[in-house]
Amino acid sequence: MNSTYTSVKLILGDQLNRFHPWFEKVDSEVLFVMMEVRSETDYVKHHIQKVVAIFDSMRKFAGELKSNGHHVHYILINDSENKPTITENLKSVCSKYAVEELHYQLPDEYRVDQELMQLENNLKIPVHSSDTYHFLTSREEFGEFFKGKKSFLMENFYRHMRVKHQILLEAGNKPLGGKWNFDQENRKKVPKNHLIQTVGLLTKNVSDIVDEIKNSGIETIGEIAPTKFTWTTTRKEALELLENFVTDALLLFGTLQDAMTEHHWYLYHSRLSFALNVKLISPLEVIKRVEKAYFEHPELYELNQIEGFIRQILGWREYMRGIYWSQMPAYSELNFFENERALPSWFWTGKTKMNCMKHTISQSLEHAYAHHIQRLMVTGNFALLAGIHPDEVDNWYLGIYIDAFEWVEITNTRGMSQFADGGIVGSKPYVSSAAYINKMSDYCGNCQYSLDKKIGENACPFNSLYWNFFDEHTDKLRSNPRLGMMLNVWNKMPANDKAAIISQANLYLENIETL
Repeated sequence: MNSTYTSVKLILGDQLNRFHPWFEKVDSEVLFVMMEVRSETDYVKHHIQKVVAIFDSMRKFAGELKSNGHHVHYILINDSENKPTITENLKSVCSKYAVEELHYQLPDEYRVDQELMQLENNLKIPVHSSDTYHFLTSREEFGEFFKGKKSFLMENFYRHMRVKHQILLEAGNKPLGGKWNFDQENRKKVPKNHLIQTVGLLTKNVSDIVDEIKNSGIETIGEIAPTKFTWTTTRKEALELLENFVTDALLLFGTLQDAMTEHHWYLYHSRLSFALNVKLISPLEVIKRVEKAYFEHPELYELNQIEGFIRQILGWREYMRGIYWSQMPAYSELNFFENERALPSWFWTGKTKMNCMKHTISQSLEHAYAHHIQRLMVTGNFALLAGIHPDEVDNWYLGIYIDAFEWVEITNTRGMSQFADGGIVGSKPYVSSAAYINKMSDYCGNCQYSLDKKIGENACPFNSLYWNFFDEHTDKLRSNPRLGMMLNVWNKMPANDKAAIISQANLYLENIETL
């Protein structure tokens, strides 16, 4: 390694894009800097698997850069030179190597963006930023698309993205199959006696990293089997997972993407979200691979399987990022329902008698993963019905899930799940009684609570909390056209029935720690 460098280029832990223009040629005057830093591990309490996956991905990416001839300065979590923040580490490195200028890629999180925007003042050298060349839209594109419009309708944005990138289209930019969206076909429960055959898991040993994290004093949540770690942390592994998903799981992804079961923790989901979010693979190559499978084998793949998966990446993922950059930082403080309750302690242990909550939380603690309906209609549903403060919900989701980075987490949690944004993301609050959970899962059959009871001993908490939610927030909900029917049902209930339901809900809320 040289004693001096003309420029330093900072690579963050979620910027592991092998095809970034920075890496096209080797320059002996350029030093790439990567760091495992406490300001990133400690802003919330993260799942141990999430920290391990990020560190392992970073280290392997740094090793690849070095093997390709690039100069890399890598700061390990327990290095004596390691400082608490990105800025402090950069100050030290730039001083050590007499660096003349610094470059960074635009970060995906607002708090990091704010820190890096101050680097020039703090380092006293020229600082330049560039794109990550990962996303299919720029930070500004979303705002430009919706400029002058009264609402940010995802479907409009999704259709725009389909045309822009020429995905699943017929002549004249018409949607393949005559419809833009096949979501109505993608809401099936796992059939009885269905034999689940999905993508197998790789396993590897990450014991050294686990020991380092424990020795560093970083506080984490969740479980890990150090010798049987299952997450992809290299581009090669991610591409193999993509191929396995296309071959083994895509055939039923769309149909069962909303289904929940006690018998399998990822079902027909791809588990590609972590690799995507740290940029080991690009969204467009994933989309194109799935589209190619359909065009090459239309006899195997139904269009709803393909469109349902592509919509999550081409539509929802880019849409959520657009919301984030158009609404931050005010978005992080929105609390439409003025909820104030603390998160029950069993969110951190899974020790609750509600089987749907027990299973979803325990799965999340064991695997750092739950799919979108488990997050939205089980844990998120309960949190909203119980009036949990959005900050508490945000921190839990941001910490526990391996794919949770603020740009995608907060818009899904505070927006779609908690309706704390008052309808910027979702057209209505996504709440339900036990009936929906039973419709989409096998959880209710093994639960202490009765899904059919609103009041009385062992009545499912979701039932009374559901109607109590409408009672508490009638003034804020009555103007929502999608909720009129349920408000009418509530308003027409006999006064005695309503009083009993509210009493039951209050009893559960007062004893929320024992549910």
